[in-house]
Amino acid sequence: MAGEWVHTAGKWNGDPEDKGIQTSEDYRFYAISAEFLEFTNRDKTLVLQFSVKHEQKLDCGGGYIKLISGDIDQKAFSGDTPYRYLWGQHKESTRYFLTQRNKPPSQKDVMCMVDQLTHVYTLIVKPDATYSILIDNVQKDKGSLYEDWDILPPRKLPDTEATKPEDWVEDEYIPDPEDKKPEGYDDIPKEIPDPNALKPDNWDDEEDGEWTAPKIPNPEYHGPWKQRKMKNPDYKGKWTTPMLDNPEFVDDPYLYAYPRLKYIGIELWQVKSGTLFDNILVCDDPEYAFELTEETWGKHKDTEEAQFEQAWEKMKEEEEAEKKRQEEEEAKNDESEAFEDKEESNDDAEAKIEETVSNDSKQEEAQHDEL
Repeated sequence: MAGEWVHTAGKWNGDPEDKGIQTSEDYRFYAISAEFLEFTNRDKTLVLQFSVKHEQKLDCGGGYIKLISGDIDQKAFSGDTPYRYLWGQHKESTRYFLTQRNKPPSQKDVMCMVDQLTHVYTLIVKPDATYSILIDNVQKDKGSLYEDWDILPPRKLPDTEATKPEDWVEDEYIPDPEDKKPEGYDDIPKEIPDPNALKPDNWDDEEDGEWTAPKIPNPEYHGPWKQRKMKNPDYKGKWTTPMLDNPEFVDDPYLYAYPRLKYIGIELWQVKSGTLFDNILVCDDPEYAFELTEETWGKHKDTEEAQFEQAWEKMKEEEEAEKKRQEEEEAKNDESEAFEDKEESNDDAEAKIEETVSNDSKQEEAQHDEL
């Protein structure tokens, strides 16, 4: 285990006795694992579910768990420990992060919940290698292990020796040879004199020049002539490289299955602590997982939200009070500095007056001595 974990229900919760584990120190790496009764999901549905709450308003770190098979040294559990599934929110992303067999991750535009309340994340993997993503018992996405990861070699490969035939026609439409440009079409002007325009009564040809009617768009003008298109009878479609069977491809009907599933692990780096994990479930019954979510998160979410709103209002009041206190302190400091500046200015003025009086007295004494 790494990092300082605390057993708590958090600052706001639906039941103070319903406690989970929470990170408690900033800028720390955290790792913890737990062993459960070993099983395999071969020919079974796999459900991996947990709840998480980021009381610190997560901006960098993570909120995910790992499903591990085989034997591991739990004391040495870390980010280097092999895992089967990593499931949850990763780093500052607002999208779910799901990967398996240490393959590149599947990241889709399914938004995670980014508030400071508890939410339940559920992954369901079925024996047909399809999976579903649920957040708070609502399906947000689904997919296939075959399609969303490159776990197996591709079934087909492009034929690198194939080339497009020289007589291959890709032009779907061609000019209609029966469509001819009307005689005199190019002579039609774009604009014509306005037939309704009248020469002003006060127009003077000698002073104003010869009057011409203003131009208006010609209703007979239809732009540059374009020959009509027709379907090309020789069109064969867009040529694509033919695909060949990949001799290295071997189907795996148990792509989804893992033997000796035995551990749950959490390992993450947090700049700001406060992430709380609870109600981690590994089972083969999606209905049971659904019911558990309703009995835990569903029962307490309204109370937790109300507590959060109260805490939020209190925090804003404290921030406003602190802001007001600082402003008043700054105002007092400004007044004090202004008073000190004024006193200093008065002292300078008095010193100058005294200096002037002293100089005047010395001049009078000098003049008296001369007399």
